[in-house]
Amino acid sequence: MTVRALLLLPLTLSAAVPVAPVDYVRDVKPLLTQHCTRCHGESKHEGGLRADTAAFLDEGGDSGPVLAPGNSAKSLLVQVITNKHPDIPRMPYKKPPLEEAQIAVLKAWIDQGAGGAPADEVPGKYTHWSFVPPVRVAPPTVKRADWPRNPVDHFILARLEAEKIAPAAEADRITLLRRLSLDLLGLPPSPTEVDAFRQDRGPGAYERVVDRLLASPHYGERWARPWLDVARYADSNGYSIDAPRQIWKYRDWVVAALNRDLPFDQFAIEQLAGDLLPNATREQKTATGFNRNTQINQEGGIDPEQFRVEAVLDRVNTFGTAFLGLTIGCAQCHDHKFDPIQQREYYQLFAFFNNTVEDGHGKSTPGGLLEFREELEPQDALQAELAEARDDLERYLDTRGSDVAAWRLALTPESRGELKPSAREAIDIPWDRQTLAQKRVLYSTVRAADPEFKTRETKVTRLERRERKPVSTLIMAELPAPRESVVFIKGDFTRPGEKVTPGTPAILPPLAAQNPT
Repeated sequence: MTVRALLLLPLTLSAAVPVAPVDYVRDVKPLLTQHCTRCHGESKHEGGLRADTAAFLDEGGDSGPVLAPGNSAKSLLVQVITNKHPDIPRMPYKKPPLEEAQIAVLKAWIDQGAGGAPADEVPGKYTHWSFVPPVRVAPPTVKRADWPRNPVDHFILARLEAEKIAPAAEADRITLLRRLSLDLLGLPPSPTEVDAFRQDRGPGAYERVVDRLLASPHYGERWARPWLDVARYADSNGYSIDAPRQIWKYRDWVVAALNRDLPFDQFAIEQLAGDLLPNATREQKTATGFNRNTQINQEGGIDPEQFRVEAVLDRVNTFGTAFLGLTIGCAQCHDHKFDPIQQREYYQLFAFFNNTVEDGHGKSTPGGLLEFREELEPQDALQAELAEARDDLERYLDTRGSDVAAWRLALTPESRGELKPSAREAIDIPWDRQTLAQKRVLYSTVRAADPEFKTRETKVTRLERRERKPVSTLIMAELPAPRESVVFIKGDFTRPGEKVTPGTPAILPPLAAQNPT
């Protein structure tokens, strides 16, 4: 299935979705956890009752069964939450009462038979519908066999007939065109487009409009917006500095992928691992910007490792939301209470994302930044002037190498630790092997007040500010050797627990066997 087909599916199915029965895992268990398990949970059993699983709830407590499946009025649970029991006070005890809507959910669940709970509520063993592979079903039989125009219409009409509702009449052409244009482009049709559609009375007029709208570049722009929200796309780094970042190439990749109707599996693969594909193209590497849209903290005095870990956690959580439809972030600190994800499984997913090259300040080694040098305009005159200024500066710095050497010998371990990271990185590199940038950093640390330094440095800096940088974008890139990954005790990166290797949750189909080399 293509991305376009997936995006259009809600438009065709919205009228066909029936009112769902109350779902135990989705609707009931969260209420019980929030309001009941403080006194009737794993560690405390007031009145001999546990409510942390459906099985324990079904067993009841000292007052007998609390559920009367099929008859909520006779259910002890409903009687106590509505304050209608003659001997037991209203529950939750000495807490605000449940809202009417919450009580209605519990009543409906009991009236429907109090079913739907998984046979075993241990994480990883749920049989919730979202973990069951879909199977193709035959369209239902309908009375008005002449009304459906496609298989989906059978499901819509079957529900309408069950509710004794007649289908609405077909919308007029202007309304149809307006709906189509707003859905597919996010824009209303122009008067010219309206007139053209009204006058086109030939067979396939509607289909031609659909094809025209799908072929518009605005289609990708409109449907990229919700995906970019999921991907937490931003043109700045976040936190208090919120400096600009250049990653718009990823945004354009999403738009282009939708416009060329990229198959959904490829849409997912290229964003998650485009850089790992054999002979990966620039476009496939650009797609991995999906995982580089994390916030980046550039404040002084931070622990870079802390914010590198924060970025990896963000990737795991976003992957769960975007591709699994699960709130797996809860499992950072403990086994998930509702979704079948164990904490150890969370950090197995974490291990997949823990091998990228950027640090907590958002700086990237060359492998984490993709440049498009051909997208620069010529600046021959500036480049020649800048090269001359750099050569002049480097010739001067090379005459001062002995000053830097003497300063290096006089440094104490304490004073070394106070240096800027860029100076610490360069200090032990022999002078004749240092780059100009490293020489500039070290000499400015040793002789910041040297007027001859200052004059040349100011000229180079002024020219560099005028220099047009290549278009670039942040991408994913693997380290040569993987980092060690562990479970963080209670989600705290300063409390490492057991080691883990990359893996997927047990609830999902297992990965195919891979050659470890």
